[in-house]
Amino acid sequence: MNKTIINSKKAPEPIGPYSQAVKAGGFLFLSGQIALIPGTSELRNESIRSETRQVMENLKAVLEDTGLDFSSVVKTSIFLKDMQSFAEVNEEYGNYFDRDFPARETVAVKTLPKDVNVEISMIAVSGE
Repeated sequence: MNKTIINSKKAPEPIGPYSQAVKAGGFLFLSGQIALIPGTSELRNESIRSETRQVMENLKAVLEDTGLDFSSVVKTSIFLKDMQSFAEVNEEYGNYFDRDFPARETVAVKTLPKDVNVEISMIAVSGE
């Protein structure tokens, strides 16, 4: 099986030994994104809403660099530091989809990289 490594200049650089995304078998597997501001080591975490928006914008940048958008997403995973944030994260996340929502799970975890409040990963259909 062939795979293509994707690293967008418009999204934050990986902070470990992983790629932003991997295209394989007709799918695009996007690594979890946190609220890092591209080109910096700073977090956008003034609120859970701003943090979620930055995460979604980071994912959008990776999708766009491969010619895709959120309509191509078939599965997402949301990791929350505190399930009390669910409603606000869900509302911000929902702003990025028009209809035909992807399958999804949301789980609470003890800690996330850089002690952020939310991380989201995705799988999209790449059309190849």
